Amino acid sequence: MDRVSSPAQVVIAVIPIVGIVMGSVVVFFYLLWNHKRKMLLIKAGENTRTNFDLLSFSLLTGLLLVSVGISLTVFLAIAKGAGYGLLGGIIPLSLGAGLLIFYGIRRRDKNS
Repeated sequence: MDRVSSPAQVVIAVIPIVGIVMGSVVVFFYLLWNHKRKMLLIKAGENTRTNFDLLSFSLLTGLLLVSVGISLTVFLAIAKGAGYGLLGGIIPLSLGAGLLIFYGIRRRDKNS
């Protein structure tokens, strides 16, 4: 095996750190500016509340998580077998199943 030089190791180690820091800065300023915008809209009396459809959101995210979870679980089971790495597929699969169960319960309650 070829050994990677130490400057290359430093660059390889720093790139994810810089990415995380830059992403955090972007998220921070988005939240700050969005908060200031909402406060100005409230002061101007032009604030409109948006309706959030929880049932549609839980259905969409549940279906997406189940499909990603199934494909990851199958791939990781074939590639690595049973082990802790399989949790990378089981966790989104179980979250998606939970959201779909929540959707089914809420839809049934809403129809009653």
